[in-house]
Amino acid sequence: MCGIVAVVSARDAIDEDALRRATLRLEHRGPDAQRWWIAPHRRVGLGHARLSIIDLTTGDQPIANEDGRLQIVVNGEFYGYEPIQRELEERGHRLRTRSDSEIALHLYEDVGTECLRRLRGEFAFALWDETSETLFAARDRFGIKPLYWTVHDGGVVIASEAKALFAAGVPARWDPESFHQANSLMTPVQDRSLFAGVRQVPPGHYLLVRRGDVRVVRYWDFDYPSAVDDGSDDEHVEAFRGALDDAVRIRLRADVPVGCYLSGGIDSCAVLGLAARHRRDPIRAFTLTFDRAEYDEAAIAREMAERVGAEFHPIPVRQSDLADHFADAIWHAETVCINAHGVAKFLLSRAVRAAGYKVVLTGEGSDEILGGYPPFRRDMLLHDNRGQDPAVVRRLLDDLGAANPVSRGLLLPEGSTLALDGVRDALGFVPSWMEAYASTGFKLQALYAAPFADASADRDASAALLRDIDVAAQLAGRPPVHQALYLWAKTQLPNYVLAMLGDRMEMAHSIEGRVPFLDHHVVELVRALPVAQKIRGITEKWVLREATRSVLTPTVYARHKHPFTSPPVALAPDERLHQLLQDTLRGPVLASLPFYDRTKVVDLLDRLPAMDAAARTAVDPALMVLLSACVLHDRFGLAA
Repeated sequence: MCGIVAVVSARDAIDEDALRRATLRLEHRGPDAQRWWIAPHRRVGLGHARLSIIDLTTGDQPIANEDGRLQIVVNGEFYGYEPIQRELEERGHRLRTRSDSEIALHLYEDVGTECLRRLRGEFAFALWDETSETLFAARDRFGIKPLYWTVHDGGVVIASEAKALFAAGVPARWDPESFHQANSLMTPVQDRSLFAGVRQVPPGHYLLVRRGDVRVVRYWDFDYPSAVDDGSDDEHVEAFRGALDDAVRIRLRADVPVGCYLSGGIDSCAVLGLAARHRRDPIRAFTLTFDRAEYDEAAIAREMAERVGAEFHPIPVRQSDLADHFADAIWHAETVCINAHGVAKFLLSRAVRAAGYKVVLTGEGSDEILGGYPPFRRDMLLHDNRGQDPAVVRRLLDDLGAANPVSRGLLLPEGSTLALDGVRDALGFVPSWMEAYASTGFKLQALYAAPFADASADRDASAALLRDIDVAAQLAGRPPVHQALYLWAKTQLPNYVLAMLGDRMEMAHSIEGRVPFLDHHVVELVRALPVAQKIRGITEKWVLREATRSVLTPTVYARHKHPFTSPPVALAPDERLHQLLQDTLRGPVLASLPFYDRTKVVDLLDRLPAMDAAARTAVDPALMVLLSACVLHDRFGLAA
C-alpha cells in the first residue's frame, strides 16, 4: 500500500513543487520512499510514496514500460500476479521489477482499460499514456483504496487523500451540499466528498483525462441476479469455503511478516482460522480491548487464538486514549464519524506498526456481502416474510432489538426520522439502515442554523443517493435484503466503513490492510446465493458459519453479530472524551462552523444528564458527527 499523486495540464507546465508537496503529504502512506516523475514536456507528473511490501529492492515507483511511453504509480496489491508476470514475459515484455504493481502497466500496454478485468485485489493507480496523451486512473471494485480528483489551475489533480490535493494548492473548503448529505444519511453520495470541488472516483470505475476532457467510466458492479442459485446447502457451503480460503491464502503472500486483526466476531475469527492453516509458524493476532465489559471481546478473541495456535496480542484502549487521538484519527479519515470506533482502529494500527508489522488481514466486508449488520436482519423479517406467522415475525423483531442494544440509534432506527418517501416510492420499502441513519439525521438537522436549514430545505438526501444508482438494472426485482446490501455497499462501505475503520486508520501508521471478504471472486459467488444462505431467522452470515465451523470456537460459531463500536461518549460523563466533546461543542470552533446553531447544541448538551441510558445511546451518533465536524473544520482550516 502506498500513496499516489498525478497532475496533468492540457496546456501549461505543471508546478513541480506542488507535485512534491502533495506526495510528501502522503508520507504516512509510504514512509519507505517518495519519488516523482515529470514528463519532458512538463505537462504531466506522477508522485509515489512507497510502503515496501512486495519486491523490497527493485519495486520503487513510478515504473515505466520498455520504451518509456507509459508510466504508472500504484497504491495497493494485485494478487495472483506471478503467473501474469510469466505470461507477460512469454509475450515479450521486459519487466523492470519483480513487484506486483508492474503487471498493470504491461496489461494496459496489451489491452488498454480492459486490463482491469485481470486485476485482483485492493488498488488505486494512475497511468500516463504518452502516445494517446491520456491519464488513466482506476479504483478497485469496492473502493478499498481511496482515489480523489479535482480540476484545479487549468488541470486535473489526482491523489490518494484530499489532504494531498490541498498540499498541491487546491483550496480547502466545505461542500455544503455534501455536508447536508452526510448529516442526513451519514455519508456523501458515492462520487463526492465533504470538500468543495473534490470528487472521488467511485468504486468499480476509472477516470480518463485526455486533452482537458474528463470521463468517469464504470467497469464493474455487483449485478445481483434476479433469480438466485437454488443449489443445496452443502453445495453452497462448499463453494463458499473454497472461494474464501483461496482469498485468504493469496493474501498471505508478502515479503514482510503478515498478522491478523482479531475481534470476537465471526469475520476476523474465520480469516484467522483459515490463515493459520496456511502457515507453518504461528500467526500473530492483534485484538483491541476496552475497559467496559459490554464492549470488550478479549476473552472470546483469546480463546479463538488459542484454538488455532496463534500468538494473542491484546491492545488495551481506554476512553482517555480515544480523547488523546480523536483529532488525529479524524484528520486521517477526512470524514465525520458516528462513533469513536475509528479512533480505536487508529490506535490498533499504531500498536501493530510498533510491533514491527506492515501487513494485516482483516474481516471488513463480510457484513456487506452476507447481511451481517442488524438492519439487514430487520429487513429480512419485515420485507421477506411471506408465509410466516406475523406473531413469530414480531417476536423475532423484538428479539433482534433486545439482542442489539448498542445498535439503537446507530444501526437500528430510534425515534423520529427524516422523510424517506422517495426511497419508498422507488424501491417499495425503506432499507432499515437508511431509517436508522435518517433518525440520526433528524436529530442533527434539528440543530441546523437557520441560514443552512433554509439553504438545505429543498435538498432531498435520499433522492440524491438514488440519483447515481441504476435502480432499474441493479435493484428492480431483487429481494429487499439484496437491495439494501447493494445500497449500503455503494455508499457506506467505501465512504465510511473502509475509510473510518479500514484503509485510513491503517495507513495512518503505514499498515496495509488486506480484506479477503472483498475479493471479487468471493463476492461474485456470494451475490448469486439465496438470501437464506446469508440470513436465517435472526442468525446472520449462515453460510460463513457453516463453511468455517471447523476452524471456529463454539463460542464464536454460536455468537450473533455485535457491531464493532467503542463505548458511547454520552454514557461516560466522567471520561476525558466526554470532556473533549463538551469543551469543543461549547467553544469557538463550533461557533465558527457555519452549519449549526450553537444555542441549540448547548441546549442538547445541557439536557444530556437528565436522559436515560437508552436516550443517550441514541443521541450519541449525532454528538460524534458534531465533534468530528469541528475537528475537520479546525484541522483543515476549512472555509465555508
